[in-house]
Amino acid sequence: MSYNANTPEDRSEMLTTIGVPSGDIDELFKSIPKHLRLERLDLPEGRSEFEVEKMFERLAERNASLHCFLGGGFYDHFIPAAVDALSSRSEFYTAYTPYQPEASQGTLQAIYEFQSAVCRLTGMEAANASLYDGGTAIYEAAMMAVRITGRTKIIMDKGVNPIYRKMIYSYTSNLSIDFKEPEFSLGRCSREALASMLDDNTAAIIVQNPNFFGIIDDHTDIAGLCHGMGALLIESVYPVSLGLLKTPREMGADIVVGEGQSLGLPLSFGGPYLGFMATLKKHVRKMPGRIAGGTTDRLGRRGFVLTLQAREQHIRRDKATSNICTNQSLCALRALIFLSLLGKEGIRELAQLCLDKAEYAKSRLHDIRGVEVYRDNPTFNEFLIKLPKDPRIIISRMIRKGYAAGFPVGRYYPSLKDHILVAVTEKRTKQEISVFAELLEDELWN
Repeated sequence: MSYNANTPEDRSEMLTTIGVPSGDIDELFKSIPKHLRLERLDLPEGRSEFEVEKMFERLAERNASLHCFLGGGFYDHFIPAAVDALSSRSEFYTAYTPYQPEASQGTLQAIYEFQSAVCRLTGMEAANASLYDGGTAIYEAAMMAVRITGRTKIIMDKGVNPIYRKMIYSYTSNLSIDFKEPEFSLGRCSREALASMLDDNTAAIIVQNPNFFGIIDDHTDIAGLCHGMGALLIESVYPVSLGLLKTPREMGADIVVGEGQSLGLPLSFGGPYLGFMATLKKHVRKMPGRIAGGTTDRLGRRGFVLTLQAREQHIRRDKATSNICTNQSLCALRALIFLSLLGKEGIRELAQLCLDKAEYAKSRLHDIRGVEVYRDNPTFNEFLIKLPKDPRIIISRMIRKGYAAGFPVGRYYPSLKDHILVAVTEKRTKQEISVFAELLEDELWN
């Protein structure tokens, strides 16, 4: 039987067939309040491909470009053209999942090389083939620590990104995990507060470097505290900063996670992004997600396979390491291409540019009457400033002038309601920083 949905008779019969009383199409939408329904769609007449393309070009020209000083875990970095060109090849973006290694050697090798790059960047011994994003990666690390130690208490510093902390609480809301957070104090982690909470039921301490406020810290002593009590240290990192900073492995971290958006992924209104995870070899069997390994075939030729577990989901649910059902292969590929293009010296130069430009921005903003720049601890490319007027109003006005001035941290930290978090990447020129300072001063005092 065939239907022509353009005729009233066939539409009525189709509705009756699927059980809609009286064949009335309005019955399909009765659960939607009438004031939320569209009476009609005012669509224009059909146009040719050329005409549609021109129309969208005109619409795109109306978009206002913003000079972005907004961070908070997601950053406006330059992406080399080669990243788009290579990752857009059809053999990459049409590939789904490499469960058949004999048919998926290219995909598996790309994943393997991504894992190797993450290990080199973090100093760790093993990495997985990526997770969904930086926030879910922290959740996965916490659950991994629980599996390794058999303990149920997690201590999390308040300098960890508040968006990530909200995510981990959402993911664990139905689990018997005892989370503890020391009282908030702006600056480095409070060693005394962390030590006072640490006990023989603690699975891990979670910290971030640089923390949400851009503050750089050396967590070597915290790792010592953890290991002395049989707990693990989980560190969330901003990968670009590792071009200059001490690696998590050098600090004694057991599990390292982070958001990989800054490695060749555009902001794209919030995603898709990339979570990465690395650990020590002795913990690798407790690591979630897929892991690509190198091997040799019966003729001695090099090859690649998924290893340690056949796939992410488990038939025996009580043995599952996670509920993650895939990895971000295409995003991981972009990160790999980005890191390969930059190389060791390139990532160091990128990190240095971010640091230097942020320091210049600090000096310019410090000269504005009434603006206080946080300088108590060293920062990377992000820092706090205190404004003499409501930051939300100032940020809104600055956006109208083409500048995303920063993140109002009072949304998550009420004691900092007068502060904004300013991020500076290598894309911000000296002129842009100077104009930003001038416009901010004008909004505050004119």
